[in-house]
Amino acid sequence: MVSRIYVEKKPGFDVEAQQLAHELRSILGITSLEGLRLVNRYDVEGISQELFDQCVPTVFSEPQVDVASAELPQADGAQVFAVEFLPGQFDQRAASASECIQLISQGERPEVRSAKVYLLSGPLSDQDVQAIKHYVINPIEAREATLEQRDTLAMAQPQPEPVEVLEGFLDLDAAGLAQFIADRELAMDEADLAFCQQYFQSEGRCPTITEIKMIDTYWSDHCRHTTFGTEMTDVAIDDPRVQAAFDQYMDMRNELGRQAKPVCLMDMGTIGAKWLKSKGVLTGLDESEEINACTVKCKVDVDGEEQDWLYLFKNETHNHPTEIEPFGGAATCLGGAIRDPLSGRSYVYQAMRVTGAANPLAPVSETLPGKLPQRKLVTTAAAGYSSYGNQIGLATGQVNELYHPGYVAKRMEIGAVVAATPADHVRRETPEAGDVVVLLGGRTGRDGIGGATGSSKEHNLESLEHCGAEVQKGNPPEERKIQRLFRRGEATRLIKRCNDFGAGGVSV
Repeated sequence: MVSRIYVEKKPGFDVEAQQLAHELRSILGITSLEGLRLVNRYDVEGISQELFDQCVPTVFSEPQVDVASAELPQADGAQVFAVEFLPGQFDQRAASASECIQLISQGERPEVRSAKVYLLSGPLSDQDVQAIKHYVINPIEAREATLEQRDTLAMAQPQPEPVEVLEGFLDLDAAGLAQFIADRELAMDEADLAFCQQYFQSEGRCPTITEIKMIDTYWSDHCRHTTFGTEMTDVAIDDPRVQAAFDQYMDMRNELGRQAKPVCLMDMGTIGAKWLKSKGVLTGLDESEEINACTVKCKVDVDGEEQDWLYLFKNETHNHPTEIEPFGGAATCLGGAIRDPLSGRSYVYQAMRVTGAANPLAPVSETLPGKLPQRKLVTTAAAGYSSYGNQIGLATGQVNELYHPGYVAKRMEIGAVVAATPADHVRRETPEAGDVVVLLGGRTGRDGIGGATGSSKEHNLESLEHCGAEVQKGNPPEERKIQRLFRRGEATRLIKRCNDFGAGGVSV
């Protein structure tokens, strides 16, 4: 049996609905919209009616500010449509409700689905309604939902086919490799794929699709930073200050004997630490085989006692994910930055956010084809970042948004964090056969193989439709639990090595 409940904010508390109505009138120019109501709909399967009734005023609604009803609220003459997350997209509202029901019942966790129902009043044309739907439904993560009652919430799970062996791959010419990239939606370029082809030719076997997808993920810009590793052979600089900095970089390369290494952005970004280390200045750098946040050894005064601590810092960009799914992209920019020092068994204390956008006050009509309006990007990304920070309990002391026409095509989204932990909480050893491998965290969506590749792809008008698996979905309450667990030395000292499974999941 599927139980359903509709929950709407009482007048005066319906801030979200009033704000959206203002946006639709002022940004979209739909002045005929006279009223807008938002109703959260919940479907639950796997619990008794008695338990469901018990959860209505405790899990699904707050009686002081909400009105809960078994039927859709009356709205004579209103245009009504509902929106739900795509199958496989993480729905934090539904996941939290399911967890709360389990806490009350002390039984199995039930299946919960949520949807948001929009009730529009006023003399709206079909064109007006379609414009509103286009504004509130991001096709990369959501779709219009049926208003009918569900018989079951169970999703059909197709039986997986045997892993495909890519017969004929070894014989593809240049045109065939280019077509293969398009057909398989790969992020690697033709030179990358040709290199893969040569490798498997040397092995005398055709690869499986899993092998190609794994390589595609690991070689993506997100994981291997291919753009930063691109060799720069012809550098022309107009600004004398930039030229002076470049000359200093070249002098450092020569001094360190790195002439054989390619000149690239990654080398420029990391040579300062190498040079300082060679001069004996950088003595506190904590080096290991783990690839997490940058870690520095330091002394900390703890209640008058000087202790050895580790100080960690990390920054992350989520330009591509935030451009196509601003809430989840910006939220996971912060969550992803946290994951690295957290993997270093430290506690994250403070954050910083720097973003770049085009004019958010520009009319929606000026939006580039295939893009979300700048106002939608700016406001929704801010909501996503603050949502994650508030839920995990992290203070962001610096927020700065830059407005420039150069961000029209793709916005900038940077999150940075600092963290610390007592040095005796961390041990780093080489894993051995027989060690236990623990995957710890939440199931947050479709990212995994292919989840990191979007940052390497050239995007077009259809990117919003096809790149859904390329936006990570964070689960801040789950990450907060791990943060709290890792504050306990008796827990972290059990760990020989730890790394976060970011966009690439098990692939990387």
